[in-house]
Amino acid sequence: MDFVQYDRPRQTRDIEIVIQQFADGSLKDGDEVKIRGAVHRIKDMGDFAFVIIRSPRRTFQCIWETEDAAQKLSPEDWVLVDGTIAADERSPLGFDIRISSVEKVGGPAEKLPLEISNDRKMKNLQLETLLDNRVVTLRNPRIRAIMRVADGVMYGFRQFLREEGFTEFVPPKMVMGGAEGGADMFMVKYFDQRAYLNQSPQQYKQAMVGVFEKVFTVGPVFRGENSNTPRHLTEFQGLDLEMGFIESFQDLMELETRMFQYIFRLLNTEYAAELDLVLGAGRRLPELDKVPQIKFADAKELYAQKSGKKITDPVDLAPEEEKWLGQYFLEEAGSPLVFVTHYPSVKRPFYAMDDPENPRYTLSYDLLLYGLEVTTGGQRIHDYDQQVAKMKKRHMNPADFENYLTMHKYGLPPHGGFGLGLERIVQKLLELDNIREASAFPRDRNRLVP
Repeated sequence: MDFVQYDRPRQTRDIEIVIQQFADGSLKDGDEVKIRGAVHRIKDMGDFAFVIIRSPRRTFQCIWETEDAAQKLSPEDWVLVDGTIAADERSPLGFDIRISSVEKVGGPAEKLPLEISNDRKMKNLQLETLLDNRVVTLRNPRIRAIMRVADGVMYGFRQFLREEGFTEFVPPKMVMGGAEGGADMFMVKYFDQRAYLNQSPQQYKQAMVGVFEKVFTVGPVFRGENSNTPRHLTEFQGLDLEMGFIESFQDLMELETRMFQYIFRLLNTEYAAELDLVLGAGRRLPELDKVPQIKFADAKELYAQKSGKKITDPVDLAPEEEKWLGQYFLEEAGSPLVFVTHYPSVKRPFYAMDDPENPRYTLSYDLLLYGLEVTTGGQRIHDYDQQVAKMKKRHMNPADFENYLTMHKYGLPPHGGFGLGLERIVQKLLELDNIREASAFPRDRNRLVP
């Protein structure tokens, strides 16, 4: 009988380990190393060549003393390289690698449609061209860095909440009805009945509060809005949480403030190389010392007073108003974040708890990041009779929501939560013009490929 030899020693070819060992002195000038990666670019200098290798996180320079490097290798060849450390203070790594031998283990069948190693040309391409060729353009270091930052936001979200005692769960993506009332949903044929792609994990978050008290989930959310704007996707990555035994929805805003502090610090340290590539060398995300909050009605009045414009929509913030508020509080309080609280009840879902001091408004909020709404949250109705009463007040038939009301019927603690859109966060943090740039494979009303 044969067994898998899972513990046999392996020679690493990871450039990150080589960098670490060179920094701690265990590797030095002239030592032999083995690395792997893709050929990103070749600079033929005649009797030698600079071969730029792309690893999963960076590009680095190798020196190959050969007269026909361009004939032996092409961009996007996947190679195993044996070489020696060539210490050089001019190198970003402190060293180059002098190639002894190269083994090609994979490569393109035809020339790439775009020069992904030419950053100037890449920046001048139309967004649609970049997206049509996404499998290739994602390999560009700057674009790849955007995806790494998205990874950092998800990682920070998960790590922070685990440290806060939250449990991750996985809700279904196919449902019989909508958590937000059923509008703007994608219908799918499910055997002999209709199903829908879930527009929110709201129902399942609330149900899991009765199980674990504090829960979160990360996964795709589907919205059938017929919108074609720089801030909308039909499928986005939702970062959602729900927590029980809250004293007020203020607890949620305090938690989210600490969460963003955690994520910003994480990105500034562990993802500094990616921020350098996208934002510019040395640029970092700001410290979040204090985050302002303002009531919805006061925010509308502030905008009207300062801008000299009339209030046209009394129950919601227009994108122009969000942008203005973001800039105002950035200048006045030095914060890229601002909580807008107490949204009108008519603009919030049926499960939002109304403010007992003024039932026209809810104990809910939106969080603006650099003037773009990235979070919606608030306290939920946990009492069965109170939830049924609000449904009836909205001319909703509680019998249609029997499945949803089950958790209320059998008891829930006071609770609330919020949901964030990953791509919107990345878009604003990295100053991207279009949300599609923040998604590896974006979906909108016109795009289903690649």
